[in-house]
Amino acid sequence: MEYKNIIEKQTFDEERSLYNIKDTLVQNCVFAGPKDGESVLKETRNVVAKDCQFSLRYPLWHAQNYELMNCHLDEETRAPIWYSHHGKIDHCQIEGIKILRECSDTIVTNCQIDSPEFGWYSHDITVKDSTINSEYVFLNTDNVKIDNLKFTGKYSFQYMHNLEITNSYLDTKDAFWHSENIVVKDSVVKGEYLAWFSKNLTLINCQIIGTQPFCYCDQLKLINCEMIDTDLAFEYADVEADIKGHVDSIKNPKSGKIVVDSVGEIIHEDAIMDCKGEVVMRKS
Repeated sequence: MEYKNIIEKQTFDEERSLYNIKDTLVQNCVFAGPKDGESVLKETRNVVAKDCQFSLRYPLWHAQNYELMNCHLDEETRAPIWYSHHGKIDHCQIEGIKILRECSDTIVTNCQIDSPEFGWYSHDITVKDSTINSEYVFLNTDNVKIDNLKFTGKYSFQYMHNLEITNSYLDTKDAFWHSENIVVKDSVVKGEYLAWFSKNLTLINCQIIGTQPFCYCDQLKLINCEMIDTDLAFEYADVEADIKGHVDSIKNPKSGKIVVDSVGEIIHEDAIMDCKGEVVMRKS
């Protein structure tokens, strides 16, 4: 990005301090102070913030073509990036609640993010080589690509469409509820009640850990996956699965075929719908 203006080594704390600036590098600046102003970089165009410290609410709303590089946005930086598009966020530490709301075309790389609500109602988001701690991550967001993410949270990836995850570790209470067109490769997915009510979810070369996964799923596929401490799996699911190793228990699969090396218990009881799913032991 070419800069017509450079602003550096200054402190700003007034409302809309740098409102609507364009084609500008903002470097080594601090956004904090007694005036506690909001929306310091609102409605900016073609702006790069590098090596900056943020401690004010709503700094980047309605921004276009922005970059955050090596910046720290602390917990006072509430709802820092909303309604902003065509952004790059690299090597940043972000701790403010409600990051990325109704944003699009955003690339997040090499970041550490701690935000209870991250990435809601957004489109075309890429996350790579990062860590995220979020109670609700990517709620109702579409077209997301994730690679090498370490994630911790609770209710993750709900009501999403078109999500790809590779080489990642997901430690979550549940994930993928009511989501559609999801592919997870070469990853660990640890949680409870994973992927209920999902549609067209495919997991390839994954390790799945936790109780009662994959219930009420439609068009579920597991290819060369492991399932550890997984009981009461696949209830009322339409599933095609090739599972390495042992599954603790499988209950009332609705349709399809599940191939396993061993299973502790196959449960066919108390079904409220016609369940014809087949469980097949792999021949040695």
